[in-house]
Amino acid sequence: MNISPHIPSDSTGLHCRLCGADRLFSVLDLGATPPCEKFLCADELDQPEMTYPLHLRLCEHCLLLQIPALITPEDTFTDYAYYSSFSDSWLQHAKTYVDDAIERLGLGNESFVIEVASNDGYLLQHLVAASIPCLGIEPSVNVGEAARTIGVPTETAFLNRRTAGRVRTDYRAADLVIANNVYAHVPDLVDFTRSLRRLMADDGWCTIEVHHAANLVALGQFDTIYHEHFQYYTLLSAMRALAVADLSVVDVELLSTHGGSMRVWARPTQVADPPSDRVVEVLQTEAAAGLHELDGYRDLRPRAERTRYDLLRFLLDARDAGQRVVGYGAPGKANTLLNYCGIRSDLLEYTVDRNPYKHGRFTPGMRIPIHDTTRIAQDRPDIVMALPWNLEAELTEQLRYIDDWGGRLVFPLPHLHDAVSAGDLPIERQVR
Repeated sequence: MNISPHIPSDSTGLHCRLCGADRLFSVLDLGATPPCEKFLCADELDQPEMTYPLHLRLCEHCLLLQIPALITPEDTFTDYAYYSSFSDSWLQHAKTYVDDAIERLGLGNESFVIEVASNDGYLLQHLVAASIPCLGIEPSVNVGEAARTIGVPTETAFLNRRTAGRVRTDYRAADLVIANNVYAHVPDLVDFTRSLRRLMADDGWCTIEVHHAANLVALGQFDTIYHEHFQYYTLLSAMRALAVADLSVVDVELLSTHGGSMRVWARPTQVADPPSDRVVEVLQTEAAAGLHELDGYRDLRPRAERTRYDLLRFLLDARDAGQRVVGYGAPGKANTLLNYCGIRSDLLEYTVDRNPYKHGRFTPGMRIPIHDTTRIAQDRPDIVMALPWNLEAELTEQLRYIDDWGGRLVFPLPHLHDAVSAGDLPIERQVR
């Protein structure tokens, strides 16, 4: 497929950010919401709040799912509220990946590894501990400083062509470039992809972890759609995106993280082996689900609507019964859920979070108060709704104490359900 830019004029002015085509099919319109990481301070509650359309579309030419780039990464990531190290399961996931990559690629003290969007050093700390030279590239000043505090070398910058050239000159080309949960966050997809390649040695590797759009569609995970996520990938569209930088996918792993992700292993095309059997199998599974054509995406809208109706009925019934309902967690994705469903503090009294940055703040749009996690044990609410539902196994164990007063733990997605024993969870809802 030729994906060189082709930008014909049209009445909407919307074009695919990968191939430039102007035929974008409407998949799901979530209305207008504020940016999901713009948590409000108390003195901002009487001020206007910017909202932006949140409308998922599919390029009919290259099949890239995307939303318009209405905010910039600079609006979100220069002072960021998310710290990776607050999730125990994510820390373990990172360590397992590092151990596997060291073994698979034979990394040692002569190697060099770069992680893009390295956050607070959650992953690279394991390479530092193994005496493997590494570097983080992290645009957020506050979380980048947290990484340096634990001994992880970190450059404060967004990855683009200029940054990639400077890093390659000041350090050297990387044997492995890691991009976890950042490939969806870049509005200039072509430049970012070419910058990844610029960081790599000619015989190097790149791994990318990103939410798999097959799960978004099949399980109705509409809360993974928010303004900081500019695009959403199937394996097919990820392969097409990487091809703009002459990178070829040689292997893929399906992961349980973030409600179902994939990790692609890519190399420069000139040294890449043929795609593995796993690549072929995932492509075949996507095709069988209809995701290599438009029709496979038509069910997402009614699935999202059904979730909204079910959740609102549940919360209204709880209120009528005089039950107190509070939330656990204040992840960005929860703000898409809360705003799309119109859930305010009359239905969800407050939520709690482990991240001290969010304490005393309010969720964007619906303005639900955020407290320390100890508030739940103090108040003993009737129902706790876990908003980071993708951490179901971890949170089911962490919140087991609400059984002490007969509290009920529920998860809103992939459908509204009560917590069960973590060991009994379906594999797609467990976090490795």
